[in-house]
Amino acid sequence: MKKDTLIRTIVYGTISAVLFGVLLLNTFPLRKTRKMYTPQIVVLGDSIFGQARDETSVSSLLSELLGQEVFNGALGGTCASRVNREGRLAYSKDSLSFVELSRAAALDDFGWQQATRVRESTTEYFPEAIDDLEKIDFSGVDILLVQYGLNDYHAGVPLDNPEDPYDPYTFAGAFRGAVAYWRETYPEIRIVLLTSTYSWYEYAGKTCEEMDEGGGILEDYINKEIQVAEEMGVEVLDLYHDVYPHETWEDRNLYTHDGLHPNEAGRRLLAETVAAYLKH
Repeated sequence: MKKDTLIRTIVYGTISAVLFGVLLLNTFPLRKTRKMYTPQIVVLGDSIFGQARDETSVSSLLSELLGQEVFNGALGGTCASRVNREGRLAYSKDSLSFVELSRAAALDDFGWQQATRVRESTTEYFPEAIDDLEKIDFSGVDILLVQYGLNDYHAGVPLDNPEDPYDPYTFAGAFRGAVAYWRETYPEIRIVLLTSTYSWYEYAGKTCEEMDEGGGILEDYINKEIQVAEEMGVEVLDLYHDVYPHETWEDRNLYTHDGLHPNEAGRRLLAETVAAYLKH
């Protein structure tokens, strides 16, 4: 190698190393000192709580009723359990399931969630919600509200696995595993499971008492969740049996806009029901 070429190589290499060092020194402290915040209440769940994200959302109304900061981490279309046994976790909603969000919070590592890209309508808020979840100091959170079940029911997720009680691909196993993560890492958090609400399926002309998507009717999932809450020693608030009137088909219009998702009156009713429970 010619002398001048060697000199240029050394100079350029030195400059590159210096620039990399400067970048590293300026970037690393920013990640280590990212802003942390601590809401009193964190909500994790699906579209029943997550679809509306304005001042009429369940979380916003809860904050107003309780006088506490409530973070809405509910993500529409997600399950308590993993669903795709064959798929890669980073490329499916499984990374956004309750069991996986719980593991991420326990490990303080939301890498899988940050890598997930969900290209579906009404999921535009997902990246911001994950960013905010990553910033929460869970050691100071007072209450974790957990509202899942409808998507597990729709997907026909198995209720339980007698051979593996913590199987994350089952409804009960996912709840057991997720609660265990929180109990071990953040034992001071008050965990309250909120069951799914009653639902009507206009396209099928059936209610959740008649629809079986492969794992049972919705009430089977409700009863299993209540059972797991008792097993794990956490609280459970039943939103299925006594919140929405469901004597007639027309009752679906009282508190939902499509038989499934709460309308503004439904969100107010859910917020008031949860607030009353938390106050007692």
